[in-house]
Amino acid sequence: MARFTITHELPCDVDTFWKTFFDRDFNVELYTRALRFPSFEILSQTETETQVTRKVSAQPRMELPAALQKLAGAGFRYTEEGTLTRAEGVWRFRTTPSTLADKLKIGGELRVASIGEGKVRRTAEMVVEAKVFGVGGLIESSSEKQTREAWDASAVFMRQYLGRARG
Repeated sequence: MARFTITHELPCDVDTFWKTFFDRDFNVELYTRALRFPSFEILSQTETETQVTRKVSAQPRMELPAALQKLAGAGFRYTEEGTLTRAEGVWRFRTTPSTLADKLKIGGELRVASIGEGKVRRTAEMVVEAKVFGVGGLIESSSEKQTREAWDASAVFMRQYLGRARG
């Protein structure tokens, strides 16, 4: 099992972060343009006073070792379901892959904390567990690498997006 933390500082307040995080246009641009996913769709998003729930379907760009590409298959996709509990300020999510769903557990928690005027720290605590004989460790390490790269790219994109929104 791989457990890891990804942290970024972003130029906004907590409310602006969450507003942007759930903005449909931001997400479509992030996933299709910045992360170059072949497919990304918000299947549902519901907001109440106490929580926000969202379900997305995505086909990521795959850069995997040959042994894993064969396992994942050509049309690999995933569904991500998550809930932000407003009182806690925590987004909890789980990702279900289109292949090996019974053998892979991917998910985490995202928190955002103010670290000064107009600045937040985004912290994602991630878990990847692959129960696949012989290649479980390779799946976990490849997933961690790709997840870190995607979150790093999303931080760069979010900084640019927020800059355009202010400008």
